Amino acid sequence: DIVIHWYQQKEGEAPVRLLFVEGTEVNVDSGFQANRYMVDRISIQKRCVLTIKDVIPHDAATYYCAYWDPHLRRYFVFGSGTKLIVSTKGSSQPANSEILQKKHENQIMYVCLIEKFYPEVIRVTWTDEEKEITDNVVKGDTWQPTKEDDYSIASWLTVPAENKDKKYYCKYEHESQSYSLPTQDSKKTADSVQTAPQEKNCTAVFSTGNLILFCLIFVADHLMHRTAYLVYIILLLKSSMYYLIILFFIYR
Repeated sequence: DIVIHWYQQKEGEAPVRLLFVEGTEVNVDSGFQANRYMVDRISIQKRCVLTIKDVIPHDAATYYCAYWDPHLRRYFVFGSGTKLIVSTKGSSQPANSEILQKKHENQIMYVCLIEKFYPEVIRVTWTDEEKEITDNVVKGDTWQPTKEDDYSIASWLTVPAENKDKKYYCKYEHESQSYSLPTQDSKKTADSVQTAPQEKNCTAVFSTGNLILFCLIFVADHLMHRTAYLVYIILLLKSSMYYLIILFFIYR
């Protein structure tokens, strides 16, 4: 039977094992209160669900599940992690979102800006009509343009100029909302902002003060139009710099 381990990693610190599950027995490591953690193993669905009771600020961390690969016993296989943020402020969906675009020689760069959301955990992906795109995609880190609690993020996609009539989508998944922006509706300047519809697709993880970890917890911020345009210019220059470096090594 596979032994499942759960690790807790606080910001700036090394991961610490929280507990491990062997069969139906849960073994909580020293330093943690055993009565605050519940684990459910669903073998048919190959899922392991960790529930933390009475969540407190000290629980804020990223949690990872891991197991020994039965074929490679020397290696641990880790999950992507679930970030827990404990805050008195409720989540807020992105206030604004838009796609900027610019043709540069034989390429088109699309910059997806998502503004004013909380908390800061958010997943941004690019897709075409059929599948997710991973090549020529760069995702920036979330940042706070002001002293407010809200966050912003930018992600950009570079495609060949001959694909100018092809539609691409910038999709974001946040605790408060999921939404897709199409490139054909994008603007070439930052003079206008597209506001996402007021729909909800929440991932409820708190229940009567408890936290159930089985998916990512997402978060949110605000970005002024001038700042968005500046970010776009910086990304364009960065792309050009990479292009020049590649040419240097080719003709060296």
